[in-house]
Amino acid sequence: MLELAGIIILGILAQWFAWKFKIPAILPLILIGLLVGPIAAEYLSEDGSKWIEPIWNGEKGLFPGESLFYFVSLAISIILFEGGLTLKMSEVKNVGPVITKLISLGSIVTFFGAAVAAHFAFDLSWEISFLFSGLIIVTGPTVITPILRNVPLKKDISAVLKWEGILIDPIGALVAVLVFEFITVDGGGEFTKTALIEFGKIVLFGATFGFTFAHAMNFIINKKWVPHYLLNVFALAAVLGVFVLSDTFAHESGLLAVVVMGMVLGNSNSPYLKELLYFKESLSVLLISILFILLAANINMSDLYLIYTWKTAVLFAAVVFIIRPVGVFLSTYGSTLKLKEKVFISWVGPRGIVAAGIASLFGLKLAKEGVPGAEYITPLVFMIVLGTVLLNATTARLFAKMVGVFLEKSDGILIVGASKVSRLIGHYLESNGRHVVLIDSNQSNINKAQELGLEAINTNIYSDTLMDNIELNDVGYLMALTGSNDINKYAINKFSEQFGENGSFRLVSIDEMHDSDNNPKEGLFSHTDDYTTLSNVVRKFPSIQEIELKDKSHYESLIELSDNDKEIIPLFIKNEDSEIKIISSYNKDIEEIGENWHLVYLGKPFDVEVVAQEE
Repeated sequence: MLELAGIIILGILAQWFAWKFKIPAILPLILIGLLVGPIAAEYLSEDGSKWIEPIWNGEKGLFPGESLFYFVSLAISIILFEGGLTLKMSEVKNVGPVITKLISLGSIVTFFGAAVAAHFAFDLSWEISFLFSGLIIVTGPTVITPILRNVPLKKDISAVLKWEGILIDPIGALVAVLVFEFITVDGGGEFTKTALIEFGKIVLFGATFGFTFAHAMNFIINKKWVPHYLLNVFALAAVLGVFVLSDTFAHESGLLAVVVMGMVLGNSNSPYLKELLYFKESLSVLLISILFILLAANINMSDLYLIYTWKTAVLFAAVVFIIRPVGVFLSTYGSTLKLKEKVFISWVGPRGIVAAGIASLFGLKLAKEGVPGAEYITPLVFMIVLGTVLLNATTARLFAKMVGVFLEKSDGILIVGASKVSRLIGHYLESNGRHVVLIDSNQSNINKAQELGLEAINTNIYSDTLMDNIELNDVGYLMALTGSNDINKYAINKFSEQFGENGSFRLVSIDEMHDSDNNPKEGLFSHTDDYTTLSNVVRKFPSIQEIELKDKSHYESLIELSDNDKEIIPLFIKNEDSEIKIISSYNKDIEEIGENWHLVYLGKPFDVEVVAQEE
């Protein structure tokens, strides 16, 4: 009981530690597993036993017989199902040719290149070598996101790395599963007619069961035959059921079935898909926390001594410094990416949780069946995972500065709320060269923003999903423009540190608008205009105006006029280089006005004659 509770506690502490210090969770999880497992047995325990023994050895251990093997299989099936849910075919089409080539051509380069390197470095059979290369295809968002969270990059680079990680996870897992299944049929990889038939059966049953039960599950959910409070656990039971059932009909086809099931269900139009994803994500965090401490603890020092050789360094160098760059440069050939951007993408390629998890599972299975070289799979993949995560986590920021892709100036703007007011302001800012992102929980508002060519994300500000979006690394300004003062204040409190380093602003509330002594420092545009006023002006004058400024006094006279006119609301000041400064309700003073500077405002045009009289 102590060991089981200890694994859960240590796993969650490792997840918290990873969140706190913004590193991939897989790093502390595996290190903790190695510490309480082989390292404790070799150096810390007086009797030479592990502090946590995954397999019962006659005296202690958590899982008797093959129970660990079954637990790992079921846990991996759930993790792979979640990975399949995230793969949207529409996103594959829309992410651009560079990412499409990275997950196709880049994967092929890694698959064949790493297999050749493993075969000649360790004299492994081609079957084991290709299984190793299939396992290290994947990168994964769980390792990419923490590494790049604090490395401000251009949106294009962040998007490439983010989408490669998301899309390649289930694809890499599928490749590894297919290679493993080909090895296991007909006596461990003899390429005979019988082996091909068995392999075909595995693919047929896995794909058929996954496709069929995904549609059946979607039908049942949409018909509301399952009550809402049972929805998540019903989905969990369905995944485990499909895994076991497919495995019964064709041995080793279960993993393929759940990957296909996840992909099909993820591309359905189920209104409950997002809810399923949230549940599976939470469950995956718990399973991953337990799984990787167990798997790392199950490694013996003899396994580590297998790769304690110069050959390991050669293989690691080949994967990181040759194969990854070749795949990236071939995939980005003819693209608009600059050389320095290609070099940085080549450098950042940490392997992830799916690789380590499936490697341990397959290593256990093949070693049990006596397949020659199977004992190398787990330690070699763990070496690649730990090595790449450590390398990228410690050097990504420095390397970005060295090659010149580090974004020194974060002038992107995050707008909370995608109403007509926000869309109008966002479109103007985007047209003037600013990276603008709108967020809203209203899908209709998001769709309208996207029709204008704006980047818009359907999200709830109370969730943490936005914090992990590495494509927002260039955002340095925050503007809360919703009709709810509570939401605007919450957005400022939650996101100002990450997205508002250069300035965080919100609309004033109706109470603040009528209280001249209560002008908030983060007030936006005008102390006398709230969301209702803005909406009314936009309804009457749905365009943004500019007027050239002559000098500081001219600017001050315009501001004074706008204070007395509810149909004119100043927004920004634009200088001769089209750089835009947000006007704050708290302080509208400006030090100087240069030539060709403009006041950007919302509402009716200024009366030129009145302006002249004011001057």
